[in-house]
Amino acid sequence: MNSIVIAVVIVAAIGLIAGLGLAIASIVFAVPVDEREVKVRECLPGANCGACGYTGCDGYAGALAKGETQECTLCIPGGNDTAKAIADIMGLAAGDMVPMVAAVMCQGNSTNVGEKLNYSGVKSCKIATQLFGGPKNCVHGCIGFGDCVEVCPYEAIFICDGVARINPDKCKACKMCIKTCPRNLIDLFPLNVEKAAVLCKNHEKGAQTRKQCKLGCIGCMKCTKVCPEGAVTVENFCAKVDYDKCTGCGECHNVCPVGCIDLFEIKLHQ
Repeated sequence: MNSIVIAVVIVAAIGLIAGLGLAIASIVFAVPVDEREVKVRECLPGANCGACGYTGCDGYAGALAKGETQECTLCIPGGNDTAKAIADIMGLAAGDMVPMVAAVMCQGNSTNVGEKLNYSGVKSCKIATQLFGGPKNCVHGCIGFGDCVEVCPYEAIFICDGVARINPDKCKACKMCIKTCPRNLIDLFPLNVEKAAVLCKNHEKGAQTRKQCKLGCIGCMKCTKVCPEGAVTVENFCAKVDYDKCTGCGECHNVCPVGCIDLFEIKLHQ
């Protein structure tokens, strides 16, 4: 009986000593925590999307606290409210953010684009592109298997007639879909401002593009000639709009012979 009691006492003493050792070590080796970093982290949305250019919300908060950046407007999902909260914590100027949402620059639905093969593999855009460029005739357009749908943390993306579409009311411009799309078809588009958008990213020559899609850009350059602001350029046989220069005059939309340039304004409905 005495041996059992002695064993229990010894074990208890060892546990007590170990506990004290850990407590002392936690104090001695404790890493100082910047209260500003904690406060900044608390006001960030927690999407960890990397749109700020850092390794998630923790990385951005740490960079601000360490003085690695003084940009308070890098959190696109958080918007102006988050930027102002960060500025108040850090004692910096907030600045203004241009509200953005993601938009899919493709019209390759079943009406405009046919299929060249009957795909029966894994429903993944990334995998499908490795098999003859996917099932559709256009090897530059939306495959429609929904890789972007899977990664969107806000459930803002859905598939409509074989093409991804984005609900602006839910989109937070986190860029997760942009990073995921193997065709680079998703761009950030300014909210509440009328702009021209080229709904095509086909870089084939005009004749080949017409074989692939009824509404594909043929690189005719008519849009570049009529744009008064020089906002439209053609690179690799496909038109591109600089949203910072575009005033939404609609001239490029009016002269486009295939109808791949649309003039629209994305508004929230909430």
